[in-house]
Amino acid sequence: MATYNKRGYKAPKEKETVVDNNFIEEDIKVDENDSTTAGVFNSLDNTASKAEEWVERNQKYIFGIVGAVALVTIGYLMYQKFIVEPKEDEAAAEMFTAQQNFQKAVDATKGADSLFNLALNGAEGKFGFKDIAEKFSGTAAGNLANYYSGIAYLNTGKYDQAIASLEKFKSEDQILSVLAVGAVGDAYAQKKQPKQALEYYVKASEMHKNNMTTPRFLLKAGQTNLELGQKAEALKYFTQIKEQYETTPEGGMVDGLIGLAQ
Repeated sequence: MATYNKRGYKAPKEKETVVDNNFIEEDIKVDENDSTTAGVFNSLDNTASKAEEWVERNQKYIFGIVGAVALVTIGYLMYQKFIVEPKEDEAAAEMFTAQQNFQKAVDATKGADSLFNLALNGAEGKFGFKDIAEKFSGTAAGNLANYYSGIAYLNTGKYDQAIASLEKFKSEDQILSVLAVGAVGDAYAQKKQPKQALEYYVKASEMHKNNMTTPRFLLKAGQTNLELGQKAEALKYFTQIKEQYETTPEGGMVDGLIGLAQ
């Protein structure tokens, strides 16, 4: 058959094949034994197998440990339920009479010492704070009895006993915890040991800052500094009251003390 070219017709050129000598694609077969990932998984499999074998060999010990933990937990819960809770209730019941006598002593215009002693030593067949703190130690009531005992001792002039009781008292209450520390300072002040008193007043002034206790112990710290002849330190505490707690009772009386410290 004859072939011919139409007018104007040009045979298409063959497409040039560009060879990228920098990249040659070919089938790559990867031996999984040479693969890093495969090696990691094989390692994990071996580790898991060893762990299983260890568990099988030591399951008696494992069950023993788990059982011991369970027994301890159950024992703790039973101790709380049948020992601690009844002890807390008993201590709280014993506290009632002692607290009444304590409040009467605080409110009394005379005879306060005898009422504080009743609160400490007991009355009407009930324990006082001293016995409650000892016999119910570890309870909330026993802990609180240390605070009451400390304040009662402080008010009856037994300053060493006051310090010992107050330092046993531990609380997260933001008022009582500060008052207890400040009361230790009061006991040292009564013992004519102003340096020790100052230490506790400063500590109390820096705890849980608020408008009730902070200016109170800043004032006592400043007054103790004056007693020690440390006017610059006293002025620092009085100025803090003036600037930060001016509306408190302490703020209303601090101007004269600032004058003394200048």
